[in-house]
Amino acid sequence: MTRAPANLLALRSLLLTHLNVDRDTVRAADLEPAEVGIVGNADHRGGYHCGSDRVVTNDYSVVESPRDRAGLTLDAAALDVGDFEVRSAGRTHTLASFSLWCVGQCAANAADARDIREIIYSPDGSTVKRWDRLGKRSSGDSSHRWHTHFSFFRDAITAGRDQRPLFRRYLSSIGLLEENDMTPEEHAWLATVHRNLTVLDGRNPVGQIYTRMALGEDATATSYVPGHPTLKSLGTQLSALQTALTALSGRDFTDEPAIIQGVLAGLTPEKIAAAIPPTMAKQVADELARRLVA
Repeated sequence: MTRAPANLLALRSLLLTHLNVDRDTVRAADLEPAEVGIVGNADHRGGYHCGSDRVVTNDYSVVESPRDRAGLTLDAAALDVGDFEVRSAGRTHTLASFSLWCVGQCAANAADARDIREIIYSPDGSTVKRWDRLGKRSSGDSSHRWHTHFSFFRDAITAGRDQRPLFRRYLSSIGLLEENDMTPEEHAWLATVHRNLTVLDGRNPVGQIYTRMALGEDATATSYVPGHPTLKSLGTQLSALQTALTALSGRDFTDEPAIIQGVLAGLTPEKIAAAIPPTMAKQVADELARRLVA
């Protein structure tokens, strides 16, 4: 018997949590539980709303993609989202704007949209269009004027892959959900960085090897002398430089006698005599006479 898989039930719950604004009242503006469906009714045969017990011969939801053939089980692999209208961040958001946003993400090959095979929708409540990742079809029946159909590749559903990230990003983009909007690839990248940093941790055996290499040590050869700068040699050089700078900072580099000698060397006797104040001239003359006699 065709069943609703856990990952699509989780997606259904996410949408109802944020788009069924008034849960106590059934009204056209809200997305009501009856408007979000996964398994087709008892008479439904063929297509992604059906599991392996209801598919038909040459069913397009099975034969057109190896991902669907490999993933065929009793699980349905589709979600219908009915009409709604919500106000958020000063704007009105509808089924049409939601559908166009999702189609745009799929067309851009967003990482969290790659499990979606097709979206059948109406951009204006009148025209019905279909975005098909496999490029097989471009339209749908008139019922899609008031509901949007999402088909997921069956292997993604069978694998239990979380289908909520794309829809979380939509809810976040319209201000109904405050959440980090990183894609699965970005999450994987951060996990890789964290794992690599953990490996280099000095408490880790591999990290200890890198630490010894940086210090210029070899665990197997205690007499090993590296031919390149290491943390130890750089530390020694920095300490010596600091000691030298400290010693120099306490010295007086002004050599007054040398400065005076240099100044006098450039003066003629006439200039020296002219530079002596009259009140000191006799004293200087007497001192020079005394030195000459001596």
